[in-house]
Amino acid sequence: MHFLDQAKIFIRSGTGGQGAVSFRREKYVEYGGPDGGNGGKGGDIIFEAVSGLNTLIDFRYTQHFKARRGTGGMGRNRTGAGGEDLVIKVPVGTQVLSEDKEEVLADFTHAGQRITLLRGGDGGRGNLSYKTSTNRTPRQHGPGWPGAEMYVWLRLKLMADAGLVGLPNAGKSTFINQVTNTHAKVGDYPFTTLRPQLGVVQHKNREFVLADIPGLIEGAAEGAGIGDRFLGHIERCQVLIHLIDANGDDPLEAMRVVNGELTNYGAGLDEKPRLVALNKGDLLDDELMQHFSDEVLAAGAERVFPISAATGAGIEALFDALLEYLPRDTATEKPEGVDPNADSEPGVWSPV
Repeated sequence: MHFLDQAKIFIRSGTGGQGAVSFRREKYVEYGGPDGGNGGKGGDIIFEAVSGLNTLIDFRYTQHFKARRGTGGMGRNRTGAGGEDLVIKVPVGTQVLSEDKEEVLADFTHAGQRITLLRGGDGGRGNLSYKTSTNRTPRQHGPGWPGAEMYVWLRLKLMADAGLVGLPNAGKSTFINQVTNTHAKVGDYPFTTLRPQLGVVQHKNREFVLADIPGLIEGAAEGAGIGDRFLGHIERCQVLIHLIDANGDDPLEAMRVVNGELTNYGAGLDEKPRLVALNKGDLLDDELMQHFSDEVLAAGAERVFPISAATGAGIEALFDALLEYLPRDTATEKPEGVDPNADSEPGVWSPV
């Protein structure tokens, strides 16, 4: 399945049906009168978050969404049928933005969430509703209110509890393959990861989602390399794992570059808790790994963990520390349809 995290679509709610102009014509009834019914309401445009989707690729091929219009009113004071609502299903984590991308119109954070973005137009009034004491046989009627229409952007931010960041070739793909069932591409050249990868980690009776994004290089905020467009997928993470290649040229420079790109991107990424993992420890001796750990700590890192993504050494201690930053129930540990951000208080009974 192709990965697509942005799409522009056109949406339009249904127009209301027009009111009817009708008069009673009944045998043996001396005086008739107006009996035209009102038109039906137009269909709404509704967005719904569903599980099982992690891409917006469907919106590349279908870009126009129009709800049905309401049916016109009829005689005998019969109201027209309302237009069918159009439900647009999007992945969990999708944001609906205005055409200029300046305003977030809707944000879907859990499965089952539904938001009516455009309401259908009301039906027009039939001539019966215009009857007054002085206007006994009205012939006017309402044409029905038009629906609303607009262009919107859909932007997907994957729902993950922890995120992997680092320079290209830091070993992020090897790491996520080691701890999850993800089969990310691994190679001895930069940018083997071209799109975000998600994996579910199970550690000490806990379960959480780990996101791997393409590597960052200096100047990514200005478009260098793949750029920073995929950083949006870790905005919702509770904690970040900064993977550094200890066998590289300069671990301190690698930390400085990634920290600078997170700061330039903004959105609070530079304020998230960060666990630094010195990777490829299987290629270096313990004394050298300890030396690099001390240097990284002196440079401002809060916590440093020597690991080896290839052998799995040190990962258990890293995940032990990571669990301290996760909520009591992660997104995968909550029942479907429950907001993962709405943590219940300890000791308070809850049906979920």
